[in-house]
Amino acid sequence: MDDDASTAGETPTADAGGAEQAPGAGELVVDLILSLDGCAAGEGWPGWWGLQSEEYLAWLARQPEALTLMGATTYRLMAEMATQAAELDISEEEKASFAQMAQMPKIVFSSTLEEPLTWPNTTLVSTDAVEAVTELKRTASTPLTSTGSIRLSHSLMKAGLVDRFRIVLFPVITGRTGLERIWEHFEDFSLELLTARTFEGGLQLLEYRPTHLERPPGTEWERAESTQR
Repeated sequence: MDDDASTAGETPTADAGGAEQAPGAGELVVDLILSLDGCAAGEGWPGWWGLQSEEYLAWLARQPEALTLMGATTYRLMAEMATQAAELDISEEEKASFAQMAQMPKIVFSSTLEEPLTWPNTTLVSTDAVEAVTELKRTASTPLTSTGSIRLSHSLMKAGLVDRFRIVLFPVITGRTGLERIWEHFEDFSLELLTARTFEGGLQLLEYRPTHLERPPGTEWERAESTQR
């Protein structure tokens, strides 16, 4: 996709280290949609915190078809929501998103689920996720992306399999109502900023290349010295 020339009503891309490019075949992208304080949802808040903009939805629609990876917990939640989407109190955009997800190829990694799976176009993989994704990256004809599934995403990041760690920050602080506090489940990573852009409404897209850190940079002695200077 070409984001150098913005369409009518869009905010131009703000590059950081290079122009925004669509993921290629076999690339693994971890996508997170978060409030500013790192929550994936909030009690009493609507989907997308009620702030999805036409520009953001258009960007989502332009993303290439990808093979979606998820764990058992996310699968159970999303499959149930997809089944009930017509009756749920959610926006028409969210209902359309569930309908689109049903048509997309999906893989769920689980040793507890059993076939047949109820959500269409979903394949069950019971073997080690890191080994399976390593092979998928070699053979896939489309990009790979994770949906939710924080433990799975963290394991793939720690194994060095994630090419892009992509976050869309919505301009809200959920504070006491925040749910699914994402960063509590992560170890330490360094992040190389690849691209950044602002959508209308103040939504921030940040795309990084992650590297797992076995320990924080520097020794405890070095860190203590630096605080005394």
